[in-house]
Amino acid sequence: MKKCILIIVLIWPFHLCFAQVKILFDASKAETAGNADWVIDADSYNLRWPPNGGYFLCNTGLTCGEGNAQNIATPFQNTITAATSENFWSGALSYWGIDCVRKGYAVESLPYNGVISFGNTGNAFDLSNYKVFVVCEPNLLFSATEKTAMFNFVKAGGSLFMIANHDGSDRNFDGYDSPDIWNDLMQNNNTGNTNPFGFSFDYFIDTSGTSNLVASLPVNDSLVRGSFGNVTKLKWNGGTTMTLTPSANPTIKAVFYSKSPASGNNNVMVAYAKYGNGRVVAFGDSSPFDDGTGDSNDALFNNYNGGTTPDYRNLIMNSTIWLASFNASCDVNNWTGAISSAWENPYNWSCGTIPGVNTEVRINTGKPNYPVISSNAICKSMYNNSGTSIRVKTGFKLNVLGN
Repeated sequence: MKKCILIIVLIWPFHLCFAQVKILFDASKAETAGNADWVIDADSYNLRWPPNGGYFLCNTGLTCGEGNAQNIATPFQNTITAATSENFWSGALSYWGIDCVRKGYAVESLPYNGVISFGNTGNAFDLSNYKVFVVCEPNLLFSATEKTAMFNFVKAGGSLFMIANHDGSDRNFDGYDSPDIWNDLMQNNNTGNTNPFGFSFDYFIDTSGTSNLVASLPVNDSLVRGSFGNVTKLKWNGGTTMTLTPSANPTIKAVFYSKSPASGNNNVMVAYAKYGNGRVVAFGDSSPFDDGTGDSNDALFNNYNGGTTPDYRNLIMNSTIWLASFNASCDVNNWTGAISSAWENPYNWSCGTIPGVNTEVRINTGKPNYPVISSNAICKSMYNNSGTSIRVKTGFKLNVLGN
């Protein structure tokens, strides 16, 4: 069998291109509720959030029984099959995590004492190692450094899944609930934009009910008519809504509305947008994500695959796939050093132009008439149907050598 060796004589301080998409679920912002620990898996329930915020370890007991998510869920995800049940892991987001693994993604958790960073090679949980960052109902404010990391992550091609809850859902009584925390991220940052994603979560809203008010979207819309299945209705169980500001970000789009008409910038339940090279999806309620597993001290509810079925699950997974599939190319820019990777079938590459980029791309498999592309180009390897792409920018050279 022929082999193809890709050698890029460059190195990148951080990148967002992987053989396998990795999704990081945050557990560092006291993501817990009265009826759920918003984690994919916790083997220990020994955390407590004090009234002044934060997290600390303590002895087990009713006042100290919050899920302590470990970085790698157990049992290990390589044993997951189509028949794996939601009880395989213990956490309100466990079935979502299992569905992600079934799609071929790798899932991890940022532990309670983890650090949110981007471009920090000394941090094993650095966002540059992941494609999607999921934060479900945060209860602690993001620091200025964390905000910068998250915006830079999305700007560079990462994706952010933002999940809020109703106004007044301050679980640790530090004065900030999830709408406060998300709005603080978007309004108080160093991006030069007080609304970079083009929306804000609404205050003084605690709404419940089922809605079939789908926004007017293209017939091939990735969220409501995506590959995981169509979505026609959505139910909120104590959530908030969003107000859109297209003037701040023209890419912002509504998906569902809580009230008629199913148009405009108000009463939005789900929205999505692009920012820089990345993408963002926002939900105003955490209830659709709850799969009914987790902390035995809580009253658990199965919504993800047992509430408004199958619409909850379809919408969440369509959103995840949209976030995970975007900009899957390696944007080779400002690299120094060397990286090599191997693919089978050296001839199964396709190249196309990138406007405004000055590059040289050479495809050399030993066939004398195999094309050499010396202009703007992006080359894609379809090995194993992965769609892995290599984008070469400004003066750099990509050599694909066959033997």
